[in-house]
Amino acid sequence: MEETSIKRIAQCHPKVREKFLAAYNEAVKVTPIGVHPFVTQAMRTFAESDALYALGRTKVNPDGKSSKKPLGNIVSNAKAGQSYHNYGLAIDFVNQVNGDAKWDVDANWMKVVAVFKKHGFSWGGDWKTFKDYPHFEYTFGLSVSQLKAKWDRGDTFQQDGYTYVNI
Repeated sequence: MEETSIKRIAQCHPKVREKFLAAYNEAVKVTPIGVHPFVTQAMRTFAESDALYALGRTKVNPDGKSSKKPLGNIVSNAKAGQSYHNYGLAIDFVNQVNGDAKWDVDANWMKVVAVFKKHGFSWGGDWKTFKDYPHFEYTFGLSVSQLKAKWDRGDTFQQDGYTYVNI
């Protein structure tokens, strides 16, 4: 088992951590030899969200930088507190094919999607407006606004070096 992905899943909210791990382990089993799902992001701090939000807006992102886009590509539409990542309820992944990241939404990608959906996760590729193909989330039926309200009123707990909202 690949350690970086497991460590990232271990950052997720304790109430969903095992669910992420079970889906991930099954996704590893259904992908062929040479193809491996890799978790690129799990828990994201508020500061990390603001830094990603700034890329392509107020900070230069080398990716996509051109004369027409001097600040490069926009990376995220979520400011601090506006992402399920901020609450440990989301992960992003990519398939590594023979060790190289492959962002193509192909048959192997869809095998991973099918597994996570079977485990009850929502997939960003199903979103109506902004498609986020690497993204899975488990929200317990809570909106980010509800989670942010819990955060703001201190309805939180500390565990494993992270602050989580009570769910």
